[in-house]
Amino acid sequence: MEDHLKLKNQLCFPIYAFAKEMVNHYRPLLEELQLTYPQYLVLLILWEETEQTVGQLGEKLFLDTGTLTPLLKRMEQKEMIIRSRSSTDERVVYLSVTQKGALLRKKAEDIPRQLMESMNISEEDLNALKNIITKILNKQK
Repeated sequence: MEDHLKLKNQLCFPIYAFAKEMVNHYRPLLEELQLTYPQYLVLLILWEETEQTVGQLGEKLFLDTGTLTPLLKRMEQKEMIIRSRSSTDERVVYLSVTQKGALLRKKAEDIPRQLMESMNISEEDLNALKNIITKILNKQK
């Protein structure tokens, strides 16, 4: 009988270790742009959809407002984004990318290719892994 409480038999551990490894591969690429990984994720969303509420962003990134607020404040101080309150409901905060934030997009375009290269993994394998993880995450909603 297999011991399910051995570390080598846990699903969570390789996922945890892989997540750390992934961020470690991103770090040098993002340092060149003076971005942290969470800031990069925020910009990815705002480059795609130029205006978001903090709530929408949190939902997409699986983060609560308590985690997002300090991150967004730092990004605003670095002039990457603008936060503005809704005129109809002051509890709603809108986010939009600044010109400085938008210019980072061009500099970031090669990051996915560089990441695959640094991890020595094919695009096919990376997409297969992403599809499995996305499938699991979508079932949790």
